[in-house]
Order: sequence, then structure tokens, then C-alpha cells
Amino acid sequence: MPTRARATLTAYEPPKKPGRPPGGMLGSPVSFQFNPETLTLSKGAEWIRHRARSAKQVGVAEFTGSQPRRLNVEVFLDATDTHDTRVQKGVETLLSWCSPTARSIAAKAASAPRVRFAWGSFDSVSFYGYLEDVSATYSLFDTDGTPLRATCTLQLIEAGDPTPRQNPTSGSPSTRRTHRLVVGDSLELLAHEEYGDPTAWRVIAEANGIDDPLRLRPGTEILVPSPDELEGNGA
Repeated sequence: MPTRARATLTAYEPPKKPGRPPGGMLGSPVSFQFNPETLTLSKGAEWIRHRARSAKQVGVAEFTGSQPRRLNVEVFLDATDTHDTRVQKGVETLLSWCSPTARSIAAKAASAPRVRFAWGSFDSVSFYGYLEDVSATYSLFDTDGTPLRATCTLQLIEAGDPTPRQNPTSGSPSTRRTHRLVVGDSLELLAHEEYGDPTAWRVIAEANGIDDPLRLRPGTEILVPSPDELEGNGA
């Protein structure tokens, strides 16, 4: 019987410069004990509708840009079986991801982390963004006041992806290269850095015969296909 996929939320260091991919992973992902029962994914477009006083019909609409994706999800945290502080720590972690990281402050470019929600093969909700709002409602407490149950409502806004890397001399996509894995690396992050699309991690996995993308050994050298190969595989 297949293992049930668990929804997770992972935080990364913010990009060093606007338009660049995020940095390394911050701590461990928050793995939700219970998968969401519902979530809301939305995206919009911006238009300017020009007025035409003498026209009988409406004015011509002019497209001005695409709005980011917005993901609203409700997650449930529970510690009634262990009576420990996992609920409190989980909420504090989510709240901390709305504040600038120590590294970004030291670099005089204060920014909150980039975060990515992931749930198995549900690629539509897996994108890099930032937490615009975190709201926690506690509903059960231990005898000493420790919260044992909480419902967290998260609003995640898409941050925008950088374009795939280009060859600076020819303007064409980069050729195949190798990458030595370090602690905190993931195939999704590598695909995001190379192609601007974290869902393209399967192409890297297939090129290297990787069956389990969660078991990557630091120090291992892997092959990174070029963007041309990515298109050739229909990704």
C-alpha cells in the first residue's frame, strides 16, 4: 500500500539579490501531522479599462501584468497524545518566518525567508513565496497552560521565479554541468536555480538514477541536464 504523502512547509534563506533563487534551507521543514482538508489557490491578472465617452460599448481593456499566486491553507497542530510543547514550537516557527533572517540582516538586506509548501505530487501549490499572514487559534491547553491544540491559517504569496541561466557569451541556455551536493541541497532547489522551475526536479533525478530525492548524500556529484534537454523531455 503506497505511503500517504504529508504536506510540508520549508523555509529558505532569502535571495542575495532580487530575481535570484533562494539560498539554503533554514532548519528542518515543518511537517504537518494532518493534511489540510481544504486549501484555496488563486491568481489574477491586472487590466486597465480605457473609457470611451462616445462609444456605445465598453472601452478597450489593456493587459498590464500577471498577479502572483496566492495560497491560503489551514493546518492543524495537536499534542494531546504527548502533552509536550510541539504545538507552541510549531506556531513560533511559523511566526518567525514572517521576520527577517539573521543572515539577511547581517548583509544589510533584511528580508523574511522564502517558503515553499509541498504536498506529494500536487505541483500547482508548490512554488517559492513568502508568508504574508500567519494566524494561530489555540483551542486546548494543558493544566500548566501549555497549548495542546492549534489551528493555523497561512497565506502564502508567490515571490516570482528567476529566468533560467543563460550562457553569457552566446545567450543560449547553459550546457550540461555537474554539481556537488552540500548539506541543505534538494533536487527541487537545484531545479529552481537551473531552470526557474522547482517541479523540473524529476529530470535531474532521472538523469542520475535517483529513486528517492529525499535521500541525497552531501559530497555526491550529480549531472545537471541543460534547459534544452528539459524541453526535449517535455518538462
